[in-house]
Amino acid sequence: MRLLIVEDEKRLALSLAKGLTAEGYAVDVVHDGREGLHRATEGSYDLVILDIMLPGLNGYRVCSALRAAGHDVPILMLTAKDGEYDEAEGLDTGADDYLTKPFSYVVLVARVKALLRRGRNGAGASPVVVRGDLKVDTAARRVFLGDDEVPLTAKEFAVLEQLVTRAGEVVSKAQILEHVWDFAYDGDPNIVEVYVSALRRKLRAGLIRTVRGAGYRLETEER
Repeated sequence: MRLLIVEDEKRLALSLAKGLTAEGYAVDVVHDGREGLHRATEGSYDLVILDIMLPGLNGYRVCSALRAAGHDVPILMLTAKDGEYDEAEGLDTGADDYLTKPFSYVVLVARVKALLRRGRNGAGASPVVVRGDLKVDTAARRVFLGDDEVPLTAKEFAVLEQLVTRAGEVVSKAQILEHVWDFAYDGDPNIVEVYVSALRRKLRAGLIRTVRGAGYRLETEER
């Protein structure tokens, strides 16, 4: 997956690029609206992260130009502004999602994954992943076990998402750390065990199995 970040705040842009690269994405960064439009038009990108307040061309005009030229690449708009008018204007120009600064890195990654999933599966595809009686809505960040909703923290949800999207496969502790914690995390890797234990308490004890020396496996089957 190849991503383009168009963001004039260089520290933020480079921080996002480093984190998303650690997620396994190939990331290009530009800091100007005109250059961003050129790159997005000429390159082959799976998703564009586009700031609104840009030199050269603002994000609204970049997004509008891409859509007018027939490019259907998913676009996640970023802005320091807030308010319904700004969001409506961004979405009216053809953006797929909208995130207001400051935002959580975990939330941004979840939005990126949801947009990429929708892009792969086609417009209108459901963001809901069902594994047996476990249902995970990656867009709304809601989890259900049977008919009951299970409240999770952001980190708990992020860990579960790593397991549920690879149900039946072994996911290592290192993989979970790499995808859920940001690139600057240098704490105890056993933090993963803490969150897996919390998920077992909140969901069901046998739902997540420990594969000794390898990692964790979500046992439910896709329906």
